[in-house]
Amino acid sequence: MKQIITYIFILIVTFSFAQEKEKEKELAKITQNANDLVYDANDLASSDDFILAEMEYRKALSTQPTHTAGAYNLGHSYYKKGNYDEALYRNQQAAKNTTDKVEKHKAFHNIGNILMQNKKCKEAIEAFKNALRNDPTDDETRYNLGLAKECAKNQEPPQEEDDKKDEEKDKKENEDQNDKDDKEKEDEGENKEDNKEKGDDDKKEGEDKEDKGKPEDEKEKDGKGDKEKKEKQKPQQQPGQLSPQQIKNLLEAMNNQEQKVQEKINAEKAKGVKIQTEKDW
Repeated sequence: MKQIITYIFILIVTFSFAQEKEKEKELAKITQNANDLVYDANDLASSDDFILAEMEYRKALSTQPTHTAGAYNLGHSYYKKGNYDEALYRNQQAAKNTTDKVEKHKAFHNIGNILMQNKKCKEAIEAFKNALRNDPTDDETRYNLGLAKECAKNQEPPQEEDDKKDEEKDKKENEDQNDKDDKEKEDEGENKEDNKEKGDDDKKEGEDKEDKGKPEDEKEKDGKGDKEKKEKQKPQQQPGQLSPQQIKNLLEAMNNQEQKVQEKINAEKAKGVKIQTEKDW
């Protein structure tokens, strides 16, 4: 029984080992196929046949998506053609898929150069630093890092401009707030005016309702009271003084008497008799 178990175990191990070997052979075959495609693409790129070279690089990546050389060389071809977006993507792909420090260094070095072409100096600094982490001895990468730092420094706006922008921003916010406050005050004033007019209308309406609601006898009473009030307001005759009507009657009587006296004098003159002219009234 023990021998049978040992035999089964040996079979399992042998089978697993054979599977691993088969996978390794298959992977090696795929890698070799991808390498061949990359070699062909490199030859086409060297002869400036970019279109066919691009096709071969893409075939290599289709055969083995993690093929670092295919992504790196395709990115380099895009860089030479000025297609920096595609060049950046392919070099990032190469840096991600490889575990080899030399390949990582080359990919990050190229990424830094592409970012510098796109005027992204701060991002380029980080790319060159990553390249130096994988190969601290590369003086070219170190030199490019210095250029990227200088570029980033020149891209930063002076502090005075930042302060001026902040001051203008605060000023604009204050103006907006003042406009808002003035609008609220204006609306409040309009509301007060509307409320006042409404109050006057309500007051007038209330007076009309109050007047309409009085009975007829109360209205007559109010009218009588107003008449008495007006009479009371007339100037009252003081004791010992003549009223205007009495004075008028007295003047009319005087005029009548004067007329009679004048008629009498005229009659006496006609007779030639002298009469006294004193007033006898």
